[in-house]
Amino acid sequence: MAEIVSAPAPPPAARTAEALDTTTDAQKAAATAAPSETGARLGETTASLGDPTEPGLWLATPLVSSARAGRIEYAATGKSAVVELRPLDGPDTAGSQVSLAAMRLIGANLTDLPVLVVYAE
Repeated sequence: MAEIVSAPAPPPAARTAEALDTTTDAQKAAATAAPSETGARLGETTASLGDPTEPGLWLATPLVSSARAGRIEYAATGKSAVVELRPLDGPDTAGSQVSLAAMRLIGANLTDLPVLVVYAE
């Protein structure tokens, strides 16, 4: 899982989405591959863009109490991505934060607040 969701920090001079997204083409392909089986559905969450300088594929969400492997699905585009689910304080109905790389993979506009279905792997 770490080989898919981890990425190096962006260069200090990075200012564009392309420069801030340091995931490799191989990571993007692995993250968007069709799941072999669907994990447990944890729920839906409205997500905003998290810290764009924090690399990798992740979702910080109150739907988990500890870090674990997961998948997010964006119904508006029909796309999904493997991510690291990270705990975020708040009630389950609170919003989540998603990485820039994951937002790009699911085809969400970086200024949107996509409603995501969250699965544990």
